[in-house]
Parts: sequence; structure tokens; C-alpha cells
Amino acid sequence: MPPRINPTARQERLGLELRRLREQADMTAREAAALLAINPIQISQIESGRGGISEERLRRLAGFYECDDPALIDALVEMANERGKGWWDDYRGVLPPGFQDLAELDCRASFLRTLDIVHVPGMMQTEDYARAVFTYVKPDLPSQDIDARVEHRMRRRLLFDKDRPPEFSAIIHEAALRIMVGSRKLAREQLDHLLDLSERQRVAVRVIPFSAEGFAGAGYSMMYAGGRVPQLDTVVIDGAHHSMFLDTQAQLRKHRAVFAKVEGSALHPEASRELIHRISQEL
Repeated sequence: MPPRINPTARQERLGLELRRLREQADMTAREAAALLAINPIQISQIESGRGGISEERLRRLAGFYECDDPALIDALVEMANERGKGWWDDYRGVLPPGFQDLAELDCRASFLRTLDIVHVPGMMQTEDYARAVFTYVKPDLPSQDIDARVEHRMRRRLLFDKDRPPEFSAIIHEAALRIMVGSRKLAREQLDHLLDLSERQRVAVRVIPFSAEGFAGAGYSMMYAGGRVPQLDTVVIDGAHHSMFLDTQAQLRKHRAVFAKVEGSALHPEASRELIHRISQEL
């Protein structure tokens, strides 16, 4: 099978984790290839996500690398065996690859945590709110491209309708609730939708009020996606024009600490719902 031209974020992450295991074993790519009786170029392709790997070879490599974490090995095998297409594949060639990577990350996550300062979290947005955001951030985009972005975001919301969705925890600053990205009617509908979602099982919405003391801000919005094992967690930093995926253990520790700190500034869910309702009534 020829090498992949555009590997997904999942495929790249699998290769990266295998490279990390090899480097921890102090083994070269040439040495690893010799143990599998393959060309060193194939190891390079696997570790870049451009080449696939069978379960048998993956487990053999883990043995060669003396990895003593069976849960991690099983999780990597699951990543390697994920061959089926998801709904996000409908957007290949239509939207930038990051859109598909983000949707697949949602779908595979064991839990999701979001921190948003100036916008309602993407998966909690109404269609009109999402359209207003995309139109403002990308004013030069043709209407069909805006439509595709909005449709993609609405399909991400289907995660909440799964029989057992991942636990979803959203921390939202009061500023995001008061900034009107569109009309007052749109803003009120968005807050009402947020209240409806906050009542669902496995969904928690907490608000950081303007009155919170000691909150200096995180500096950016982000999402923390739980992997099958903690080593496979991912942080997504949301920018105006693209999202950045972070996955080193140092980065994961840092952002776990950030979430722990901002949670200390947020109201409990019931008090958060009361605040959201009050802001909606004021509009």
C-alpha cells in the first residue's frame, strides 16, 4: 500500500507515540526495522502517520521496546485498527483538514472539557450563533464555505445525542455570555439553548463571573480531550484561523493545571444556570 499523502491527526498521533516508545528504548529506526525484518523507510512512514501498522507488528514493536504498560499498548492497537470512515469524511476537500481532525477527536474522546472566554463553546452553539461567528471571523469566505462550516459545527453537536456521550464539562466566562455576536434575539436563543444543554446528563456548564476574584485569564480558549489512557489525552488550542493540537506530557500537565485553576474561579452548575437565566432575562 502506498504511503498516505495527508495522514489524519489520529494517524500522526499513533506514529508519534510509537516513536516515543522507540526513543525511550534508546533504539534507532534502523534497529527497529531490523527486528521486524522491514525497510527502515517503513518505520519512518509508520512514525510519521504516512504508513499503517498491523496489530501483530505493533505488539511486537511494543515488546521490542520493553513497554510494560498493557493499557497503553491496547489503546494504540485500537487507534491502529480504526479503519472505518466517520461523518467528518464528508468534508474532505471541502473544509481544511483540522475540521475533520477535531470532529474525530470529539468522537473518540472519553471525556471533553472546554474553556471559553469570548464565545460559547462550538458544540454548544446554535446554528445562527455559529453563522454569525464564522461570518465575522472569515468575512471574505464565499457563502457556500460558511454554510459548510456551520453544517459541520451542527453535526458535531450530535455527540450529545449518543446513547452514552462522553462527559462534557464547559467552563465559560461571563463575557462570552454577554457579548452579542448577532442580534438580541439571537443572543437570547443561544443562552436558552445553553440552559437546555446544561440540564442533560453527563453535561456540566460552569460560569466564571466578572465578580470572580483572582482570575487573570487563561489567555485563550481551549479544549481538553481525554484519550483511552491519560498518555493519549490531547489539548486543542482554539485560534482565530486554526486549531493547534498539543500532546506532549509536559503540555498535558500544564493544561490540566490550568483547568484545575480556572475551575476554582467558576460557579457551581446550579449557580451558573441561575446566572445564565438572569443574563437572558436582561436582554
